[in-house]
Amino acid sequence: MPPTLVTVAVGVLIGVALLGPAFDWRSLALVALAAALPNLDAAVSLLVPGVTNALLHSAFVPAAAAVALYYDTERRESSWLRGRYGWYGVRVAWVAVAAYAVAGIGLDLFNIDSAAALYPLSDRYYSITGKLVLSTQEGVVQTYVEWGDGWLEVASPGTTETHHVETWLNPSAGADGDVARRLRFVDSGWQLVVVIIAAAAAPAKRLLDGGGD
Repeated sequence: MPPTLVTVAVGVLIGVALLGPAFDWRSLALVALAAALPNLDAAVSLLVPGVTNALLHSAFVPAAAAVALYYDTERRESSWLRGRYGWYGVRVAWVAVAAYAVAGIGLDLFNIDSAAALYPLSDRYYSITGKLVLSTQEGVVQTYVEWGDGWLEVASPGTTETHHVETWLNPSAGADGDVARRLRFVDSGWQLVVVIIAAAAAPAKRLLDGGGD
């Protein structure tokens, strides 16, 4: 799974792009926290084996949050969220849901380590990896999604019972004794670029907006 620092950086970029007039350090921190929240299922895996990149990486979590948020802010006669925090709270809540889904889940789903996006209905991990190229001989070639037995298929490394996602908290499934632990900050050049851009984008946004709060 991508390092949490990278996940937070993408969450920050989403906040910078979508918060608009609700942008300040508090709202940005909440959005960044929402992006990192799915990674907490690695801690839960110490008690419930096999839920890393599954329990909180389920697409049903942000979907349920979005439905609840829509109902409260659009369908109820008196919105609890809008009544308590005004338009600011509504804007931040929607951006936080987006950060949870895109940064928190999406980065793992589009990664070789994968995510069980349909958990608990399905315990299978999915990994949308591949390439999209334009070839002079083969035309457009994409390997992210392929046809198989009449269905669209994506790569899967296994299920929550057969595939273990390595984390610093739980590096090896069922291992006893002294296990090597690696606390990763960035794994590649593009990840470092994302972190640097996020670190620069937040203060730049505040400066361009006239100082913020």
